Amino acid sequence: MSNRYAELDVNVFPASYAEARQRWLQQVAALDCRKQLQAFPCPGLGPDGEALVTDSVWLGDTDAANVVVVLGATHGIEGFVGSAGQIDLLASLSAGRVDIPPASAILLVHALTPWGYAWLRRCDGDGVDLNRNAVDFSRPMPENADYNRLREAIFQRDAEQRRQAFADYAAQYGRQALEQGISGGQYADPAGPFYGGRAPAHGRLVCEELIRRYGLDRRRLAVIDLHSGLGPYGYGEIICDHDPDSPGAAVARDWYGDSVTLPLAGTSSSVPKLGLLDYLWHAAMTPQSCYVTLEFGTFSTDCLFETLLRDHLVWAESGNSAERQAHSQLMLVHFCPAASDWREMVLCRIRQVIAQALQGVSA
Repeated sequence: MSNRYAELDVNVFPASYAEARQRWLQQVAALDCRKQLQAFPCPGLGPDGEALVTDSVWLGDTDAANVVVVLGATHGIEGFVGSAGQIDLLASLSAGRVDIPPASAILLVHALTPWGYAWLRRCDGDGVDLNRNAVDFSRPMPENADYNRLREAIFQRDAEQRRQAFADYAAQYGRQALEQGISGGQYADPAGPFYGGRAPAHGRLVCEELIRRYGLDRRRLAVIDLHSGLGPYGYGEIICDHDPDSPGAAVARDWYGDSVTLPLAGTSSSVPKLGLLDYLWHAAMTPQSCYVTLEFGTFSTDCLFETLLRDHLVWAESGNSAERQAHSQLMLVHFCPAASDWREMVLCRIRQVIAQALQGVSA
C-alpha cells in the first residue's frame, strides 16, 4: 500500500522571508506564468537590507468564473506556513499532481505583511495588525472596553503578575471577555498588541487592488487565508467569520463540511474580532462565495498571549537589539515549530483544503 505522506517535503518551509520569496518566484518561473506575476513593494527594509515585497500570481484562465485565492502572511511571521503551502502547491502544479478545473483559476498572494515576516513579528513596521485593519477609517473607531481595562496588566513587565491579573479578570468577566480584550482588536494604542491602525495598511491596499484589477467581485471566490499559532497542536481549523446564518457560512459548510467553525456561533478556538481582513473580502463576494481562515494550532492560547505581549514590550523599548533578536526566535518557535510531524500535518491539511476549495468553487 502506498504511503500518501511519502510525497510531503517539509523542506518547502523556508528559513526566512528573503528565502521564501526567492523560492516562490522560482516556482512561478517554472510554471512559465510570469506574465501574470504582480509585485507590490512595501515600505521599509528587512533585517539584512532586503527589499520587502508582496507578490501575486494568477494561475489559469484569466476569464475564469471561479477563483481560489490563497493568502499568506496576513500576520507577518505566520508567513512561514503560508509560503510552505504555496510553494508546495506550485510544485504540485508543475509536476502535474494538481489540475485546475475548467473555468477556474488560482490567485496566490505571497507575504501580505512582508515587514513582519522578515522581522519575525505579526504586525507591520508601524505596529499595525493587518487582520484588525479592515474598518472604515472615515468613521469613529470601534472601542474595546475590555482592552482599556486590561491595558495596565498587558504592559506589566513581571510575567507572573501579568498572568495573575489575567486570571483575576477572567474570573470576574469570563474567559471570552479576557480573550476579546487582549486579541479582539483595538484602535487607540499603537504600542499595544492587535492594533488596527489609523489608515489602510499595505496588505489591505494590495487586496483592494487585486479585487479591482481582476474584477473579483464578479467571480465566484473561495478565499483561504493561511495562519498559525492558535488552536490544538498541528490541527488546521477552518474558521469562518461569516455570520452563521449568511450565504457565506452555508457555502463554507457545503464545501468544507462539519469541520467548519464559526466564532460568532461560539464553535471556534477564535473569539469574534474587530476589523478582520475577512470583512474586506466579504464586501466583494457574491452569495456563492466564502472566505475561511485555515489556522494551524501550535501551543496554548495563554502561551500565544505571553509570547506576543513580550514581543510588544521588547519592541516598545529602544537600544535592545540583542533582546529583540532573542525574542524573535521564541516567536518563530510559537508560530512555526520545527518539528517534522507538525510541518507534515500542515502540508497535508493545506493540500486537503485547497482541493476542497477547487472542487467546491468549480462545481
